[in-house]
Amino acid sequence: MSLLARARLDERAALRALVALIAGAVTVGGFAPLEQPLLALAGGMVLVQLWQVSPTPRAAFGTGFWFGLGLFGVGVSWVYVSLARFGGMPAPLAGIATLGFCAYLALFPAFAGWLQARLPVPAWARAALAIPAAWTLSEWLRGWLLTGFPWLDMGYAALDTPLAGYAPLGGVYLLSLAVLGCAGTLWCLIAGKGRAQAAVAFGLIVAGGAALQTVHWTTPLSVATPVTLLQGNVPQDLKFDPARYARTLATYAELAEQSRGRLIVMPETALPRFLDLVEPAYLARLEAIGRRNGGDLLIGAPLRDASGRYTNSVISLGTSRHQAYHKVHLVPFGEFVPPGFGWVLRWLTVPLADFSAGARGQPPLEVAGLRVAVNVCYEDAFGAEIARALPEATLLVNVSNVAWFGDSLAPAQHLQIARMRALETGRMVLTATNTGITAAIAANGAVLGRLPQFAQGRLELAALAFAGATPYVRLGNGLALASAVLLLVAGLLIARLQRSR
Repeated sequence: MSLLARARLDERAALRALVALIAGAVTVGGFAPLEQPLLALAGGMVLVQLWQVSPTPRAAFGTGFWFGLGLFGVGVSWVYVSLARFGGMPAPLAGIATLGFCAYLALFPAFAGWLQARLPVPAWARAALAIPAAWTLSEWLRGWLLTGFPWLDMGYAALDTPLAGYAPLGGVYLLSLAVLGCAGTLWCLIAGKGRAQAAVAFGLIVAGGAALQTVHWTTPLSVATPVTLLQGNVPQDLKFDPARYARTLATYAELAEQSRGRLIVMPETALPRFLDLVEPAYLARLEAIGRRNGGDLLIGAPLRDASGRYTNSVISLGTSRHQAYHKVHLVPFGEFVPPGFGWVLRWLTVPLADFSAGARGQPPLEVAGLRVAVNVCYEDAFGAEIARALPEATLLVNVSNVAWFGDSLAPAQHLQIARMRALETGRMVLTATNTGITAAIAANGAVLGRLPQFAQGRLELAALAFAGATPYVRLGNGLALASAVLLLVAGLLIARLQRSR
């Protein structure tokens, strides 16, 4: 190959990388807080085009990596805030760590690019079958490997579109498959590859989602329950400050006393001290509030046992027996240190950084006449794990402390994730947070009410309990993964039939 030809190839590769990086960054606009699904669709179409013109699987891997780096580099930039501002890590090191984390996440779109490029399929089948399937499988892998990080799955960008009807069927991964399917079929229409078939496929995908939105998979039970969600708005840099402790406890007690909710929910670690160190008189004060209202309080607090093992927990106080939920899916480096990474704590200052995980399969908490499945912080990003508590649970409650990420994209993205869990399970979701976004979400994913961020307050509402189970509750991610595999197999069969003619 001549030097001139090689230079042209390098120039094209650099151009693909730049376009992929920009397209990935623009795709973030499809997610909260902007929530412009057409931007995610456009980003997907650009990625389809770039993968179509990538000459080798290795080149497609690189294209997927740059797209992923743009997507995660912008979309999860809030990791830097938690490391540098609140974790105490030096700014240059926090920047390097954030970039390294985003580069790791970008390996999954890169894998999708490599996988689809390895399949000997015609252009239209690559766009409409292979790419959506490979992308969906890579998302699932990202949500599982090394405890998983299922953030910015493409399906979240479709929450307010007709495609949302697929959520109760196959969860966010089935929506991701549908979004990339739409991007691929639209690419076929523009590129002139099987236009008639692509138009039919696009119409069926959209119409199928719209039709599914008319199906009610679950039914409300009896009358609504008065509920109050508390937002203490304790600054993260003061949350574990001993000098702020008394004021923090007074804040939550006063907010609770102003409420007549039969169920009162406080955020994650609302009590910023081990429960056995909290004054018994204060706990009695809270319990008295629950009894006065004829119900219970759910309170985030760290618990420890005689051996020194401690958990990130939610306890109940009030008219019902005392119960507790212990967080199962812990955050690496934030709540536990993976083996071999203890040195990270020399650079990172995180209170209570070595929690123990709670047992899997904990039953719902029976409080205020409800059966509540509690999850803590980013546990609600794992849809299949949330669904395991159903159909026994009649209500979902998430307690969080998203103050770790300041005024970034993270709180809005976390609310979007909670909305998806409501759709998947056919349950109301209540989210109580320290600094926002505290919100109540209907079983159809609509936000019924929310408190402004960085403000102290109470969100009063009437919560409905639901019975029944969506297909997703019974099948988990199985339907989405099976669909992706079937699309890959269909692409290969089509390619074989075309070669045999």
